[in-house]
Amino acid sequence: MTEKQAYDVAATYDGFELRRYAPHVVAEVVVTAPFEEAGNAAFRTLLGYISGQNRSATKVAMTAPVVQRESEKIAMTAPVEQRETSEGAYAVAFVLPASLTLATAPVPTSPEVHLHERPEVLAAARQYRGRWTQDSFEHHRAELDSAIRAAGLTPVGSPRWARFDPPFMPFFLRRNEVVQDVAAPE
Repeated sequence: MTEKQAYDVAATYDGFELRRYAPHVVAEVVVTAPFEEAGNAAFRTLLGYISGQNRSATKVAMTAPVVQRESEKIAMTAPVEQRETSEGAYAVAFVLPASLTLATAPVPTSPEVHLHERPEVLAAARQYRGRWTQDSFEHHRAELDSAIRAAGLTPVGSPRWARFDPPFMPFFLRRNEVVQDVAAPE
């Protein structure tokens, strides 16, 4: 069974769950590709890393989700997900097993793979099933944004797209999420 990223549900609102994600480590690749192709463009490199293409030749268990967000201009060692910049670059990441820390995760041999430690975060998450398309993501992102604001919460940063299933899963069964960090309520 594939390990899933750990979180606690802090509250349930109409249209989303408010979650507290524990600190975690991700292996991330930044690619310049259209939104719908970024995950595939990064997948082989990330799979290579967890399959033993690292300094210790250690295999790392696959976890879920694969996360995508707009790429931000940050230092190579700064904090996975798919995210986009205005230039069309996306950061795609594998969340590493909870047992690994930045100090214990295998060191990548590919210069394209970067490890980042993500701090604990409060985030709104909206689940949906369906195709891996930008239109679908944007539709659910807009609904999540409206629901967050209706709940009196404030979005922080850019949203992430989390995909939980392999590409061979029929599209109508694929579990996806839009995840948006929010400021902690007063």
